[in-house]
Amino acid sequence: MNAAVRAVVKMAIARGCEAFVVREGWEGLVRGNEESAHVETNASSPPLAGAPVATDAAPEKRRGGFVATYGEGELLKEGEGEQTLKGRYIIRVGWDDVRGFASIGGTLIGTARCAAFRELEGRRTAALNLVRHGIDALVVCGGDGSLTGADKLRAEWPEHMTALLERGDISQDQYDIHKNLNIVGLVGSIDNDMAGTDMTIGATTALHRICDAVDSISSTASSHSRAFVVEVMGRHCGWLALMASIATGADYMFIPERPPTAEDWQSSMCSVLSRHRDEGKRKTIVIVAEGAHDCKLNPITPDEIKDVLTNRLGLDTRVTTLGHTQRGGNPVAYDRILATLQGAEAVEAVLSSTPDTPSPVIGSSENKITRQPLMEAVAKTQEVAKAIEAMDFERALSLRDPEFEDCLHAFRATTRLNTEYRVPEAQRMRVGIVHTGAPAGGMNAATRTAVRYCLCHGHTPVAIYNGFVGLLEGNVAELTWLRVDQWGTRGGSELGTNRTLPDSDMEAIAAKLAEYKLDSLLIVGGFEGMVALNQLSRARDRYKALKIPLVHLPATISNNVPVTEWSIGSDTSINVLVDACDAIKQSATASRNRVFVVETQGAGCGYIAMLGALASGANIVYTPEKGLDLKTLVSDVNFLKKRYQQDVNGKSEGRLVIRAERASKTYTTEVLSNILAEEGKDLFDSRLVSLGHTLQGGVPSPRDRTRAVRLTVKCIDWLEQQHAQAGGDPGAASIAIQGAGIRFVAVDEMMQQADIKNRRGKVQWWEPMQRLVDVLSGRVNLENEPLNSGVVPTAA
Repeated sequence: MNAAVRAVVKMAIARGCEAFVVREGWEGLVRGNEESAHVETNASSPPLAGAPVATDAAPEKRRGGFVATYGEGELLKEGEGEQTLKGRYIIRVGWDDVRGFASIGGTLIGTARCAAFRELEGRRTAALNLVRHGIDALVVCGGDGSLTGADKLRAEWPEHMTALLERGDISQDQYDIHKNLNIVGLVGSIDNDMAGTDMTIGATTALHRICDAVDSISSTASSHSRAFVVEVMGRHCGWLALMASIATGADYMFIPERPPTAEDWQSSMCSVLSRHRDEGKRKTIVIVAEGAHDCKLNPITPDEIKDVLTNRLGLDTRVTTLGHTQRGGNPVAYDRILATLQGAEAVEAVLSSTPDTPSPVIGSSENKITRQPLMEAVAKTQEVAKAIEAMDFERALSLRDPEFEDCLHAFRATTRLNTEYRVPEAQRMRVGIVHTGAPAGGMNAATRTAVRYCLCHGHTPVAIYNGFVGLLEGNVAELTWLRVDQWGTRGGSELGTNRTLPDSDMEAIAAKLAEYKLDSLLIVGGFEGMVALNQLSRARDRYKALKIPLVHLPATISNNVPVTEWSIGSDTSINVLVDACDAIKQSATASRNRVFVVETQGAGCGYIAMLGALASGANIVYTPEKGLDLKTLVSDVNFLKKRYQQDVNGKSEGRLVIRAERASKTYTTEVLSNILAEEGKDLFDSRLVSLGHTLQGGVPSPRDRTRAVRLTVKCIDWLEQQHAQAGGDPGAASIAIQGAGIRFVAVDEMMQQADIKNRRGKVQWWEPMQRLVDVLSGRVNLENEPLNSGVVPTAA
């Protein structure tokens, strides 16, 4: 939520607006500022070129407020103290008042439940406080209840204005100026329960907290051969429980939208878990949403589950309720990026709104930032709870996004040992699984899913160790259900990977595929994986063994595979980068006048650097796509000098410059750092940090794990379809996320879109983010630019 505040404030100022924050949510808006409180601007920093701080001398400028109505709260600025802010709830803020916000959890401007706002007179008082501060637009971040209140305030606005004028609380001039109120909603909800958007602000961070806890619990469970029942949040939505179950490899789960079909769910659960134990599993993890119930809507509690596991299966069982730890901690990279993109879009939306347009809510669909009517989204969201109450679980499930249903199917098919999904024996395959290229977080999750999904369908999964070199050496083996049990949470590549491609010895590769009687091949890897797919496809006319379905699952930290907008492993890498940047920025800020130049991996693609810059709040980013020349360097040095000159004496902050490893052959990270140190003189010094291969390591993020599961299931389904086709050439394709959809792209199309020399796509969808980084760092002023000019691109 703090990243959203930062984005809204900075984008508003860049657009020539005055920005306010409202402390303590609707409560603060109702209370306003007490007469004794100091109500002057809190914008202590001087105007910044390119992103001017609005002043009271510019009454013609729009004035926008930000209301956060969900989450745990703190003071606006650390160190200001209650006495400074006492009685002040509506505060005008400047550019530097929100610096550092993006990396902090909770909401720094606070939030509170407000009974007064539920009453007409309370909302009228809130309207009066808005008029008194000259605010004519609100960006509201909260759940469906908070957003419903916001839309209600807008709908009643004409009535409030008339009543305030008649009572003499406002003047005729104020009435004429504030006839309309524009409101835009941002969804802040860890439950990810808003209809019409794939992801809400805070949900990904909460999922990280859950997975960190369950990963830790799993170690104890396995060591002591125990069972653990873990309760997670989700009163009406099972998103957290479902995604955590997939990401951590849980054995069983309970969610509101899909309760157990049998009334005797106890026996059904025990049957599944008994088979797992019979296979040799030493641990049992059951994840239950707090709103879980049976098919008759009777609550299913963690203690009840514990008693069943203890009494029926004789398992040493413990219960862990994660509670509000799920809301806490620093936001992960994806949440920062999502909140930043949505916050920037919210300003564009509020400025382009008219009295006749419905209040919009900003959301996302796969990789696209979207707008939809606020109340339409709220109504659909509330329909889920109504459908559950009516025991219409099919409808409740249909109201969730496509990923939800895909992941539910994937969890069932990769967790339970059953035969209900078996395909006819004539359609069963020996499926080869190979990794190629550099390691990436999520490769093992993809392999685990492929193995278990194949076994569920009656196929035989065949592991090819150490890439295509391993195939030539005969390093091949069938994998079992239990063998891959804990692979999902492991980083790197358990199969092993390298950059050797099939054309090193295509004849021998074909011979080995025939020797091991492989009917299809799943290639997990990055740019090399796509090239390998192309080489195998083109050699089909020469080798019969290659005339099998071939599918490529993009997995690379660089996210440099053309056509697809997202690759497994890139989210993990950006999280590692952002965690490192947080620590580095802390050091830089402690030293006050220090610039750190951080070098990232990424080969010829600047994705990691760009997304890392957006998430970490870096001031400058250099990518191979844009390059770096002397003119740019001079401009950037002058920009940093100006920023340090504008800092209040003794209150400078450390700043970050992120450089992709191949941004320039001449201006290396060391050269760049030395130039900055030389030119900074008395204003700032410079240090360099090269993160190197640390970006390839670490525990895979939950987002990478769940995406790996979902996409791998689709890949195996596609291989089945291709194998079942009678006659014709089998397909060779790569799975791709494009905009709001997922599709399989023929290898020829992939190669046409590839920049082979630089090992990236010819078109990089994320490049417009460069402009947003420049806006949020203060280098670009949008005051005179038209709205909807492409400042806010698609999401990460």
